[in-house]
Amino acid sequence: MKTNSDSALTFTVAAALIAGVTLGSSGSNVMPVFVDDFADRFDLSSTSAGLVAASQLTAVAITTLLLANRAARPGRVRLARGGLALAAAGFIGAAIAFDMLTLIVASLLLGAGLGAVYAASTAALAGAGDDADKTSSIAITGALFASALLLLAVPAVNEWAGGGTGFFLLAVCCLPGWFLVGHLPDGPGPAGSPSATAPGAASRSARPSAVLLVGAGLLMAVTQGIWSYASVLGRGHTGMSASVLSAVLALSSVVALAGAVAGPLAVRRFGRLRSMTGFVVVEAFSTGLLIVTHSPTLFIATAVIWQTCWLAVLVQILAAASVIDSTGRWVAALSGAGALGGGIGPLAVGAIMDNMGVGVLSILLTAGTLIAALPLLKMTDAAADTASVTPHAQATPFARTTTEKPTSPAE
Repeated sequence: MKTNSDSALTFTVAAALIAGVTLGSSGSNVMPVFVDDFADRFDLSSTSAGLVAASQLTAVAITTLLLANRAARPGRVRLARGGLALAAAGFIGAAIAFDMLTLIVASLLLGAGLGAVYAASTAALAGAGDDADKTSSIAITGALFASALLLLAVPAVNEWAGGGTGFFLLAVCCLPGWFLVGHLPDGPGPAGSPSATAPGAASRSARPSAVLLVGAGLLMAVTQGIWSYASVLGRGHTGMSASVLSAVLALSSVVALAGAVAGPLAVRRFGRLRSMTGFVVVEAFSTGLLIVTHSPTLFIATAVIWQTCWLAVLVQILAAASVIDSTGRWVAALSGAGALGGGIGPLAVGAIMDNMGVGVLSILLTAGTLIAALPLLKMTDAAADTASVTPHAQATPFARTTTEKPTSPAE
């Protein structure tokens, strides 16, 4: 099989990254619509609906984590295409599921497939182009545009052809994705990138620490948890219909793309640490307000602010991980940890809503966002040191290795 070792960020490479990230994260991005769909089809409670969502998202996470090392080596195209085939089969299974058990089995199958796609695509982010912030921004921006279209298309198809039909639509989307991911870069990244030349780069690129992975997982648990129930909360608190809320969430996602642009600009203006701190704080408090507000106008405004800040934070996390490790192992591992947190998030949020109410949920998710961000903020600071190739980069505490013997960047 032909490999794509060229790391230049061409149009075809950008399209491959966007397609891979979009499809790899499609389960989580379209989850608000999915939760409404199968909760209505099978008359599920918030906790039961969260269990189904968690099964799919956890399968994505575990697969991404298990394949992080594999995705850092050549063969990403084969990995992504195999994942798309498996995901298509899972989507079809979810569409024709006749009870909760078959729905969970189908969710596990499609989650495993999407995890393979996600691992290959996120690892490829670190090997495309020589500007990590630009690459991450382009991939996330394109993926959010595509996800917004899916958020509009899936409920429309469900209303037109019946519940569950939206899963068929995503199965069809895997076909063009098969051809697009054929241009994913297979190389480990530019040999002259900061992470390849900085002192101690070999030891840092081994793997991110458990603390960092837990932080990424917790942050995504909060984000995915509230995102999965955004439609439920909006309908219950503001009185908007499901179709109107789908349009609101899709449009707010498009408007929030400003965060993917603002993130890199803020890095250049204020530095990685200060810019990410600001976005995290605003994200945390807008999350809490989104949960408890009963005003449609305020709900829409906080949804836009929350998603804008989240996209800015996400772009900076991916860029920082790419700077520290150009092989893509860090990006894939953090993405897997985030996906694992995303799998737990809907289940936890559903249980808290059912048993403690939205007031407690608002406080817990606001605090959770701030706590989860602490190790990620330290990583962004370490990435700034790495990019500057300073001696301080050697002191970063975020990697653990099994040997003290240094390795060359080529290994």
